[in-house]
Amino acid sequence: MSASTTPEGSAVSAVEARLQELGITLPAVAAPVAAYVPAVISGSHVYTSGQLPFVEGKLPAAGKVGAGVSAEDAKEYAALCAVNALAAVKAQIGDLDRITRIVKVVGFVASAPDFTGQPGVINGASELLGKVLGDAGVHARSAVGVAVLPLDSPVEVELIAEFQ
Repeated sequence: MSASTTPEGSAVSAVEARLQELGITLPAVAAPVAAYVPAVISGSHVYTSGQLPFVEGKLPAAGKVGAGVSAEDAKEYAALCAVNALAAVKAQIGDLDRITRIVKVVGFVASAPDFTGQPGVINGASELLGKVLGDAGVHARSAVGVAVLPLDSPVEVELIAEFQ
């Protein structure tokens, strides 16, 4: 991918240009809701904390997937989590074009007791990363059902990104 320019003439990374093509604006990094930081660098990897699907500082929905939150909506929320994770990565490395691979994604789904579609929900994050990063967005992954998530969020996603 190559960088483009904004109407003002400043450079936009190729990854951010792809986000724009998809109609996605990279948000400011969400403030932590407890005692942690949004992301840390160790060696050539950025580890994000779990990212909730905040939009302008608010959750678009709360509750359990399969009981009040549909799997389709939760899949969209997982994509929002991935966008928020990319914002956290950018805050650490400055330019998303430096990402060479998304190594691992871990997705948590607040699930009704009989809901077993966690992988389909977390596909929202995986598919978004693939669309935005191409081959560098292909990753290992876990999709886990849990009883409850912070702030009663339906989903939470964390990732590990390798960069140069």
